[in-house]
Amino acid sequence: MTWAAVLALCAAAYALKLLGALAASRAPAGAAGGGRLDGLIVPVLAGLIVVQTLGADRDVVLDARLPAVLVAGVLVWRRAPLLVVVLAAGGTAALPRQVA
Repeated sequence: MTWAAVLALCAAAYALKLLGALAASRAPAGAAGGGRLDGLIVPVLAGLIVVQTLGADRDVVLDARLPAVLVAGVLVWRRAPLLVVVLAAGGTAALPRQVA
């Protein structure tokens, strides 16, 4: 991949973010679609986390990331501070790698 392609992709990503911000600012405060979109945020983020944790080239990969994500999920569910979640998940991911 060339630098020109990287810069073009960066520009496109920022343009999409700007377009979304502009569209959101023009929507009325009580827009009918807002409630439905809010309901999609959590499942979409959860799906992205699962794909990034378990996916590798169309194969399911079980490695040190899985227990780390599970620990982080439990701590977030228990409303632990973000620093505790990050440190615990990092330590959980490092432990199997250190042993292996």
